[in-house]
Amino acid sequence: MIEQNESERISDEQRAKNLTSQLWAMANALRGKMDASEFRDYILGFIFYRYLSAKQERFLKNSGLLTVKDGENINDAFARSVEQEGLDEWHQALSEELGYAIDPEDTWVTLVRKVKDQQVRPEDFGNIFDHFKQNAQLNADASRDFRDVFDDINLMNSSLGNSTAARTKALADLVERIDEVNFLDESGHDILGNVYEYLIAQFAGNSGKKAGEFYTPHEVSRVLAGLVTYVSQDSSDTEKSAVHAPSVDFDVYDPTCGSGSLLLTVQGELKKANNGELPADKHVHFYGQELNRTTYNLARMNLMMHDVDYQWMDLRNADTLEQDWPDGIDSNGIDHPRSFDAVVANPPYSQHWDNAESKLKDPRFKDFGKLAPKSKADYAFVEHCLYHLKPTGRMAIVLPHGVLFRGAAEGTIRRAIIDKNYLDAVIGMPSNLFYSTSIPTVVLVFRKDRTTNDILFIDASQNFEKGKNQNRLRDEDIQTIIDTYAARKDVDKFAHVATLDEIKENDYNLNIPRYVDTFEEEEPIDLDEVNRKLESNAKEMERLQKELQAMIDQLVPTSAMNGDGTERAGEDATPEAQE
Repeated sequence: MIEQNESERISDEQRAKNLTSQLWAMANALRGKMDASEFRDYILGFIFYRYLSAKQERFLKNSGLLTVKDGENINDAFARSVEQEGLDEWHQALSEELGYAIDPEDTWVTLVRKVKDQQVRPEDFGNIFDHFKQNAQLNADASRDFRDVFDDINLMNSSLGNSTAARTKALADLVERIDEVNFLDESGHDILGNVYEYLIAQFAGNSGKKAGEFYTPHEVSRVLAGLVTYVSQDSSDTEKSAVHAPSVDFDVYDPTCGSGSLLLTVQGELKKANNGELPADKHVHFYGQELNRTTYNLARMNLMMHDVDYQWMDLRNADTLEQDWPDGIDSNGIDHPRSFDAVVANPPYSQHWDNAESKLKDPRFKDFGKLAPKSKADYAFVEHCLYHLKPTGRMAIVLPHGVLFRGAAEGTIRRAIIDKNYLDAVIGMPSNLFYSTSIPTVVLVFRKDRTTNDILFIDASQNFEKGKNQNRLRDEDIQTIIDTYAARKDVDKFAHVATLDEIKENDYNLNIPRYVDTFEEEEPIDLDEVNRKLESNAKEMERLQKELQAMIDQLVPTSAMNGDGTERAGEDATPEAQE
């Protein structure tokens, strides 16, 4: 059964990649002079709208609330019913179930029909998003999940065209081309979520350093996700239940969630930990915060396109270090931090932040002696994540190598974390894995319920496949990291379990080469043999030089030859010879 699931997964992935290539070619053909990162908002936004409309149509078909007459499709029956009964009851039913409602004149089917019949008007595009925005307020529990989700689609962008008619045509062409794509695999399974994520990756690869703002390479995400969903022999019953037990939900938090791909990868690894599929009554609750509004919108779309219902996602658009969330301090000054089974993060490296002295009163930062430097917020993100980690949870975060050895305030914080026995593993990653930087990075793994005080060091910096523009981790590289973390044993030139005494002897410096010796000794040189070869080579060179000189001596210059090939007498020839 597991092999069958794996085969189906690979088949779905290949189909999704093929569709992504098709969509990418379409995007390049349609965007004209528009930058790829700018066109991203249009193609991903309209694909998401098609998804929401199709999801509503499936609900209408399966709910039993709609009577479809002969010759009608779902959209026709919906329009007829609204005309007879009005919109209010349908708005209520749809928003309660889906969290949103799309009116009959705004559905994807209606929009495509107008485009194909050449009846689409410029205001049609604005109307569908305006009406969606209004209807998204109907369900108070879901309004934050759908509010302003399409606001990054600028319908007046001159890059679409210099006139209203040109912009309308560009958008109509996009709708028609998206509608031509079949997002079902051979068995009828919807793989739109996979296609969407591959498209995000494709846009990331063409955005250069900007991509680091919204996308963590999938292979790196798999490492983090595999680490936080691993259950060890010394794991508590609570942690084991969170990962494996039916009816026990799993909470995961990413304070710098980007496009949400890392959160989704945690769910994927959790499924693997449960033989490929979660029990029907076990859910993953996704929590995330993202500073960039456009990226925040991408995250909401990405999660929902992977069939995450609004009640299982809680994403916010805000500054994580400035506005502690989830929960935080109430009106009475009492802190109620929400904690999670897993915390994962790939924060912006060495980011500037406001490290005002008042933040030493912040419960996230007050227990570590110092504040992270103003120009390097790396440890501020670590402390924030630790604050929201359950006592039985696991946390994995990607950071620059400097966090391992930089001194001053960071040295004080690093020492406090180690003395609290939170740091579980230090994993050195290859360079040039990320879109935003070529530097090598490190993955730090944390637990609060550790039963030993040692720290595992893994040097995985040489385990990768070299690419033209970017290196990537292979499946075997990812598995080696996870297996080594699970085994927690010394591996020659790859891993070492360091005692606390070793850490103290190194003055809490965690630089990996201090603990994992990757030096390869060269084979000993036999100097006598080298001398023998040199002497032999010298004799051979002397012999060859003598042979060469002999050949030169036998040569006669061409200037000393007559036209018939006989030797001409030179100036030194005797008179007899000249006669």
